[in-house]
Amino acid sequence: MKRLLLTLAALLAGGVHAASPLPTDSVYQMAVPLTGQDGHTAPLAARRGEPQLVSMFYTSCTMVCPMIIDTMKATRRAAGEPGRVGLLAVSFDPARDNVDALRRYAAAHRLDARWWTLARTEPQDTRALAALLGVQYRKLPDGEYNHSSALLLLDGEGRIVARTSIIGRIDPEFVAAVRKLAGD
Repeated sequence: MKRLLLTLAALLAGGVHAASPLPTDSVYQMAVPLTGQDGHTAPLAARRGEPQLVSMFYTSCTMVCPMIIDTMKATRRAAGEPGRVGLLAVSFDPARDNVDALRRYAAAHRLDARWWTLARTEPQDTRALAALLGVQYRKLPDGEYNHSSALLLLDGEGRIVARTSIIGRIDPEFVAAVRKLAGD
C-alpha cells in the first residue's frame, strides 16, 4: 500500500511539473515541433524535465559538424556519462536532412538512441530556433553551409545555463557545468 501511495505521489508530482508554467527565459517557450531520427515528432518542450546538451549541425557536413557531434560525445563522457542529460542536435538543413538521413547519420556515428536525438524541423522554425540558440548559418551556392558552432547546456526547464564555442576538444568549464547540473 505504501509503495502504491509513493507511486501515485510521484505521478501526481510529475503531472504538476508538466502543468506548471515555463520560465520566461526558457527556450521551451518556442513552440517548435522536432522530428527525430526515429520518425516521431514532438515539441521541443517535450524535453522538459531533463538537462539537455544542444547544438545544431547538418548531416552532409564533412568538417565542423562531425567535430560538433564528437565534442558532444566527449563532453558527456568527460562529465561521467550522466544518465539524466539528453543530447539534441538539430539540423539546419531540413531540405536534405529527412528522417532517413538523420537515422543513417546516427548509425554511422554510433549515437546511442537512449541519449541522442538528431532532429529536423521546418525551415522557418529552423531559422527561429537557430536565432534563439545564438547559432548563425547561411546556405552557400554549392549547397553547403557556413555556420557558427556552439554547444549549449539547458536545465530541465529549458534555460540556457552554459554555452561553449570550443569544438574539437572538451571545454573543462562546460564539462563542470554539465556535472553540476546533472548532480554528479
